Amino acid sequence: MKRAGFSLIELLVAVAIFAIMSALAYGGLNSIARTRGELARQEDAFRDLMRAVGTLQRDLRAVTARPVRGNFGQQLPAFVGDADHLEFTRLGFANPQAEQRSNLERVLYELDSGTLKRGRYAVLDRAPTTTPTIVDLKIRAEEFRLRYMDADNHWLDAWPPAQEKKSFSELPRAVEWRLRTRSDGEIEGTIELVSAWPPLAAGAQPGSNITPGSGIRPLPGATR
Repeated sequence: MKRAGFSLIELLVAVAIFAIMSALAYGGLNSIARTRGELARQEDAFRDLMRAVGTLQRDLRAVTARPVRGNFGQQLPAFVGDADHLEFTRLGFANPQAEQRSNLERVLYELDSGTLKRGRYAVLDRAPTTTPTIVDLKIRAEEFRLRYMDADNHWLDAWPPAQEKKSFSELPRAVEWRLRTRSDGEIEGTIELVSAWPPLAAGAQPGSNITPGSGIRPLPGATR
């Protein structure tokens, strides 16, 4: 009887074809996996960017004219900023446990070592050892630029203006910010500030029903 089977050459050819097909399949799957990983990374980065921008704009919309005391008892303006750093007092400090404390909060924004960061102080009027709690907003940026509009609609690189150093409660009419990121290019926005909150707002107790919005001066092209 004649025996049927594969020759050594046929077996080698089959193994070679199988190896080639496996390599092609692995390359395709590996490419898909890398693409999915990169898309997930970009999605996370974009979400972090939108969260950081939303937080910045929400804080700016809640600015209130409440000066504070510095670490050595000196009076600090309600709003102070330069070309790449700003610090201000804001309303709306959440108090879910109804603690006996102010509903105001002192916050700051700065670009530190290529990363946009937000800081907050536990108290408004500081003790000598008071330091802010800094949170990394996970935004890798090359530049963070700020400008401030005064009452005459002039853009300034610092606030308060040099001639108004003693006006601790003076607020800019609007704030323009520009953020150039390494992955998404340059984004910018202009936020109009509330010129006057209701009298009760700055000293409202937790649970008070405050409806901000009075005293807003229209600013063409600004983002509310």
